[in-house]
Amino acid sequence: MKPDPKKIRLAALLGFLAVALGAFGAHGLQPALIEHGTVEIWKTASHYHLVHAVVLLVLAFVHTDDAPARWSWSCLTWGVLIFSGTLYTLAITGTKWLGAITPVGGLLMLTGWLLLAIRRWPGTVP
Repeated sequence: MKPDPKKIRLAALLGFLAVALGAFGAHGLQPALIEHGTVEIWKTASHYHLVHAVVLLVLAFVHTDDAPARWSWSCLTWGVLIFSGTLYTLAITGTKWLGAITPVGGLLMLTGWLLLAIRRWPGTVP
């Protein structure tokens, strides 16, 4: 189990963006978010974004190359991009139909977590 530098960089970039977007929503975008009534939507997007960036960072350090680990990484990454991405866009634009896409990201994140739960971790008893 050797850390994967590409995955570490991607997770760190996602973490950076989560903090930057959270701060931007709390300060620079606050008038627009208040106008659209979407402050809580932005907060939800940045919260899930940051939590999953940290999880991806941990996974990058305990990198394994089995199928459940690869699928989990992909599901969590795409999940946060779709879930938080659609919420960020909805919050800024007020485009409500994006809310129909958001659950796809949520399902991907749930799938990623389940794959982590069912995989056999090296050095553990099955």
